[in-house]
Amino acid sequence: MIKLEHVKKVYPNVTPLADVSTEIHDGDVISVIGPSGTGKSTLLRCINLLERPDGGKIFLDNEEITSPKSNVSKIRQKMGMVFQSFNLFGHLTVIENIMLAPVKLKGVSRQDAFDEGMKLLRQVGLSEKMLNYPHELSGGQKQRIAIARALAMDPSVILFDEPTSALDPTMVGEVQAVIRDFAKTGKTMMIVTHEMNFARTVSNRVFYMDEGGIYEDGTPQQIFGSPKRDKTRRFIQRLKVLEIKINSKDYDFPATIASIENYCRKNLVANRICNHLQLAFEELVQQILLPGREKPEVNIVIEYSEEKNEAIMNINHGLNGENPLDTADELSMSVLHGISDNINSDRETGTIKLFIH
Repeated sequence: MIKLEHVKKVYPNVTPLADVSTEIHDGDVISVIGPSGTGKSTLLRCINLLERPDGGKIFLDNEEITSPKSNVSKIRQKMGMVFQSFNLFGHLTVIENIMLAPVKLKGVSRQDAFDEGMKLLRQVGLSEKMLNYPHELSGGQKQRIAIARALAMDPSVILFDEPTSALDPTMVGEVQAVIRDFAKTGKTMMIVTHEMNFARTVSNRVFYMDEGGIYEDGTPQQIFGSPKRDKTRRFIQRLKVLEIKINSKDYDFPATIASIENYCRKNLVANRICNHLQLAFEELVQQILLPGREKPEVNIVIEYSEEKNEAIMNINHGLNGENPLDTADELSMSVLHGISDNINSDRETGTIKLFIH
């Protein structure tokens, strides 16, 4: 139904979409997840042409909608958009909000628009609010009205831009329930959301966005159960990450130890685990990996899981085919075994991994 080819969007100080290519099929329900600032909302706004891409092409039903000849008004009639801030017209009643676009844009009779509007209001559980004004509704009710308004145009695609982010937590469930019901109707949907459990249950596909594009695309079972890529895994498991790169024997050791301490303090890592991380770094890097190397290339990634209360230190030492632990002295190995009961070394990839509890 929708095809993106090398879509790019650039702002003065940031490029949220560097190169996005994907296909969205009829009936797909896609949750778009990822850290803030990774282009999730920008992707939706480019598909709906609220933002013009700076490069690439977008097709809807095999028609290139990014072509200068395309009729943007006609295209938007095929795409319903639900914003996080509702965007209802305050001077119109609930039913008037829903009737407005079908009457003005599609030429539907007021009676037909009213009948369809009431049908949608019943579906979202708010038929008794037909004559109320938006200011008389709760946030959750406003968002359900916004969903009904989007559906009133009978769009081919519905785009949800963080539909529950502006809501009180007590109202999130009622909006999610409405979206789940409509997802079962076969409508094509894209939903930008930070609600992971919701994304897992409502979708048949999940886009994880990072590095200027769709970093990983898969089923909910794959993305949430066994993500293939590191950043996806860290995001899903809510891991706190610290990366350290050492490419000189004369690097600033005290500052690096301090950076580990600051990372631990920021992420509320237990003092015992923090001390063990610093000790592991000192023994592995200072005592085992750096001696005898003129130009070391050592990359360390520390991941802390609050859920498991566990830290993992991954060291890529660059000595493929070797295991530096084989030649380490007994004192260093005794220290490492004292702070980690699980040390893995992979000769082929040149990596060492420590699990620290």
